[in-house]
Amino acid sequence: MRQKANPGLIENYVDVLGSTLRTAVATDLHGKGVPLDAAIEWAVDTARTVTDKGGKIIFAGNGGSAAIASHMATDYSKNGGMRAWAMNDGSMLTCLANDYGYEHVFAKQIEFHGRSGDLLIAISSSGRSPNILAAVRVARRLGCTVLTMSGFRPDNPLRSTGDMNLYLDSQAYGYVEVGHLALCHAIVDYSMAWASGDQKSAARA
Repeated sequence: MRQKANPGLIENYVDVLGSTLRTAVATDLHGKGVPLDAAIEWAVDTARTVTDKGGKIIFAGNGGSAAIASHMATDYSKNGGMRAWAMNDGSMLTCLANDYGYEHVFAKQIEFHGRSGDLLIAISSSGRSPNILAAVRVARRLGCTVLTMSGFRPDNPLRSTGDMNLYLDSQAYGYVEVGHLALCHAIVDYSMAWASGDQKSAARA
């Protein structure tokens, strides 16, 4: 039986998504609030500086956040001209999970390949994933800069671990994941001057 249309369904979804993004909160390592524009500018400058100095951007995420990590590593490399890597190789993940436990699948890769001056972008909707938290600890020990993206509870542990922390106040995976993707895109798009309208200087997808 064909269902009746629900008027305004998509409009409401888009409104909530827009509100979630507009109310995103940025804080620094000390928990001090940072204007969102300034946080995005910090991320753009940091990403460019890291790669200009020969470092790389490392993305970490599970599930939907892993898909964001892979997508963004591709865009930051191809379109943004920045060295970027997502730790999602299946053989590596299953090897490390088997030998060390799933909570170490990202931390071990950062031990292998991370260098002082790299940038880790750690993405977790809940902000409570043990393997993401472990990755941040190793990255900090190696002298990496850390940007976190989280949602759900405002006191989630990931939110206090980054040099810059972006938080979306929603309990819904869909809104948080799409919001994180949008924020990641904002960083690379601003770095390419797309947002200013200067698309002639930016690579085309």
